[in-house]
Amino acid sequence: MSVWKLVRLNFGRTCVHFGELGIGIEETSERVHSDTLFSAWLNAYARLFGGTEVENLLQRFLNFLQPPVRMSSTFIYRQKGSDFVYYLPRPSKFPRNYPERDDLKFFKTYKKLKYLPLDIWQRWYQGEGFTSEGEECDRAELEATTQKSRANGALHRAGAFDYGTTFKKDLLPKVAIDRVTRATNFYHTGFVQYEGEQNGKGANSHSGLYFLLQFPEKNQDLENRLYAALNLLGEEGLGGERSSGAGRFDIDNWSDLSSEWQEVVQFERGNYHCLISLFWQLPLPPEFLQNSSYEITERGGWIGSPFSGQQLRRKKVQMFTEGSVFTSMLSGQLVDVTPQAFNTHPIYRNGISLSLPIWSA
Repeated sequence: MSVWKLVRLNFGRTCVHFGELGIGIEETSERVHSDTLFSAWLNAYARLFGGTEVENLLQRFLNFLQPPVRMSSTFIYRQKGSDFVYYLPRPSKFPRNYPERDDLKFFKTYKKLKYLPLDIWQRWYQGEGFTSEGEECDRAELEATTQKSRANGALHRAGAFDYGTTFKKDLLPKVAIDRVTRATNFYHTGFVQYEGEQNGKGANSHSGLYFLLQFPEKNQDLENRLYAALNLLGEEGLGGERSSGAGRFDIDNWSDLSSEWQEVVQFERGNYHCLISLFWQLPLPPEFLQNSSYEITERGGWIGSPFSGQQLRRKKVQMFTEGSVFTSMLSGQLVDVTPQAFNTHPIYRNGISLSLPIWSA
């Protein structure tokens, strides 16, 4: 029986830079995809336990039918007092009972809800679905929000419209000085800072990142090693601009799933699978994409080997994104993205899938 864990990362008042496609390094995301998390985590694992141990672990991941652990991408959580709101990507299929004809009175507002609080996500995709009748139904609330009327229904109370308030993005001006000519180059770097309020007793309201882990079976030794490596990663920083102090975090939680999460991952009536990680596998069965709804993203970036010190671009690869929906789910694979000029060791991107069952029309 598989073992699930929920991990929360608390960045406090530390800024982060998670690079995205754009001009220079101005663009930044508020979260980290599963392939980036995997690479950074294994680099920390290699520094802590050595090259031989990380090679042994990678060999287990290359057995993609039963990898030692599957990991989701990171997503936003918000804590207020003792209550937590966990956001999940909205599946790319409409929820059950969604009106067949797109109604512009609320469709644009619906499309803006790219991330849903866990209880709304569960109701829409594992429960009764979208509601269109009653004073506090989803349809009426979305229409009122579109018209900028006052609304205080279930979606608002759950925080469905609050995702953008959990973090803020800023551009920080910087100057690079050429070591030879002393010429200067002015540029901007994008940073994200998560919501955080402090009182005398500690954090009263804050947000951060969380992700899920699925182990095929209980393995306390591997858990302990991964936890230690994640601690080291927290001290060094996740993402870019680490030399400026960006990306440092504390492990706020590493625990079994709550009863609410257990209901989500053990849902048995699903007819689709929704990705909560990136996914890559070749070849794909011919029928795999039938009745599916998905998006694809290009993944590139630079290698960060702790054993070579070289800075080279990885090979680019196309991957299915979080929120993509399929009628069946493949295991996924590590994809070799080693640059041609790099011979120290293979470089992999993590395309091993993690998904949740959903019930959609």
